[in-house]
Amino acid sequence: MVESKNPEQDSERLLISFMERAYRRPVDAGEVKRMQALALDALGKKRCFQDAMRVAYKAVLCSPDFIYFREAPGKLDAYALAARLSYFLWRSSPDEALLKQAQSGALAKPEVLRAETERLLVDAKAQRFVNDFTSQWLSQDSIFATVPDRPLYPEYFCDSHLVESLVAETRAYFNEMLKGDLSARHVMTADFAMLNERLAQLYGVDGVTGCALRKVALPKDSPRGGFLTQGSIMKVTANGLTTSPVKRGAWVLDHLLGQPVPAPPPDAGAIEPDTRGATTIREQLAKHRENPACASCHQKMDPPGFALEAFDVMGASRDRYRSLGKGDMTKAMVGVREVHFRLGPKIDTSGELAGTPFADIASLRALLLKDEAQIARNLARRLLTYATGAGISFADRAAIETMLASTKATGYGLRSLVHAVVQSDQFKNK
Repeated sequence: MVESKNPEQDSERLLISFMERAYRRPVDAGEVKRMQALALDALGKKRCFQDAMRVAYKAVLCSPDFIYFREAPGKLDAYALAARLSYFLWRSSPDEALLKQAQSGALAKPEVLRAETERLLVDAKAQRFVNDFTSQWLSQDSIFATVPDRPLYPEYFCDSHLVESLVAETRAYFNEMLKGDLSARHVMTADFAMLNERLAQLYGVDGVTGCALRKVALPKDSPRGGFLTQGSIMKVTANGLTTSPVKRGAWVLDHLLGQPVPAPPPDAGAIEPDTRGATTIREQLAKHRENPACASCHQKMDPPGFALEAFDVMGASRDRYRSLGKGDMTKAMVGVREVHFRLGPKIDTSGELAGTPFADIASLRALLLKDEAQIARNLARRLLTYATGAGISFADRAAIETMLASTKATGYGLRSLVHAVVQSDQFKNK
């Protein structure tokens, strides 16, 4: 039990220290007195000093100054800037070193702000930024929302290690981009992947053993590389039963290119998956596009999805659909179980994007990479939204273009974009 010979003096001292850390700024005498009154009242009711301080501490932690950012409109003061930077990259309160830079006023200097940004990025706590940002940007928080259908995909039954490895791969790849300041084109392509043995088996890459993720060079003919064909992306854009070019295509346009398609009209209807193998999804979509209200949007979002039909609900390569009705019998075994699905029609990965035809995922990727600036523009917009908590408006377009101009020499490197976001007026102002 903690005791005090001078409870009034000790409670004030302890509260000042606690409140400055909780509120992420200096506190004035009035704020301290309000919280101290609660502790002194508890002491007057014969509570011990330790319990009395807990009453005051609880009140501090229930205060809006702790729960919310209290940022006045206009240019952020040094403490608000420190808090915004720390929560951007650490998802936590500023540490003592960052608060000292705020207290001295040095944090307002661009070179100091850049140095502090770099210090936070190299700290292990920056992994929180990697985890949270990829979860939001790449829909990783919904990775467990669906489970592959057991009759159609028995090899994935209860394979939680694979699902966890898929998420770990996406995070590790983003971290590799961040550490190496890799260009924005790495969103779509790379000559390496972050793999462990289970992921290597899924992707058909030889020579990888063990559970630990590591950087692995990909064969030249591999369709892997970049977020575009990662298994985690294939899983969150499938429903577990089958895949949808519509969902995958719309996801690529929105999340990787920053070109979301409009919401469907109320009478658009839905396409139900045909697990009996009677029709392909391409045939169903062709009929669906006979509706003029649907055709214009589907012309944009279906083509990327057609190319991604080369991957099943967990991201494994395939050249034929599976069905539970029509198709060729299979003789494979999964563990000690016989499989009961059939191999249905061949998959057609061809399409046409903006008037240019493509044959497969490789040629689609080449088309998408022609506008590398748009990939970087989307990445900058999402980083800025994540960092400030505010959506991007028309007035922010010039700032985004300034960020791109300042990072073009690095190929719009990810680390360079993070620094550009922190140095922007949008980050320094509310």
